[in-house]
Amino acid sequence: MANVEFIEGVGGGLNFNRQKFLALMDDIGTRQIRTLIIAHKDRLTRFGFEWFEHYARHNDCEVLVLNQERLSPEQEMVQDLTTIVCCFSSRLYGLRNYKKSQGKR
Repeated sequence: MANVEFIEGVGGGLNFNRQKFLALMDDIGTRQIRTLIIAHKDRLTRFGFEWFEHYARHNDCEVLVLNQERLSPEQEMVQDLTTIVCCFSSRLYGLRNYKKSQGKR
């Protein structure tokens, strides 16, 4: 019987410092995972998926992507730019809130 584990992570594919993502990388690096099935490649890593896939293959882990939706280069560019703008907007608002909370001390 196969040992199967479901991992659900919340967070953007731009953040490589996610706890579950780092644990996944560690498990792949120690060859504890033979097959990794993911729903959408850009939810795991928004950029650098090819590097991730190479790393997995190098450690004897096959990566299967369920959603193989293909976008035009223009659609990909719009999605990437939207993701970047949203990510940095969130950080900017986070910094504002941090500065406000520091001023109240």
